[in-house]
Amino acid sequence: MHEGRDGHRPISPGVERIGRAILDASFRVHRTLGPGLLETVYEHCLAEELREAGLQVEQQVPFTVVYRSVKLQVGYRMDLLVGGAVIVEIKSVDGLSPVHLSQVLTYLRFSERRLGFLINFNSVRLSDGIRRIIL
Repeated sequence: MHEGRDGHRPISPGVERIGRAILDASFRVHRTLGPGLLETVYEHCLAEELREAGLQVEQQVPFTVVYRSVKLQVGYRMDLLVGGAVIVEIKSVDGLSPVHLSQVLTYLRFSERRLGFLINFNSVRLSDGIRRIIL
């Protein structure tokens, strides 16, 4: 469940706590709803779980892509930004693909954040559908 580049400084304890809360909440949502629903359903339920846990959650957060010093508003949106520090990209697909991982890595890079989760709720066992990504 852990992917990232070796040799980077560790994630701060506060961000790690947010990460654990995201995982706990994701498992609660999956136990309650199971696989097979739309991504937006899982997004709203996960956001609610996290808010109930006392975390700040922003949904559908737009971000800017910078190309050659030009800031572009091109419609990219992170599904969830938790505690201002952790990105969560939610999927409900048959299987995660490399492009899904690349999407989260891009979000991390352009938003200058270090920890993200790619969560596919359309998995029989949710643990098989979770990728932790560190930049």
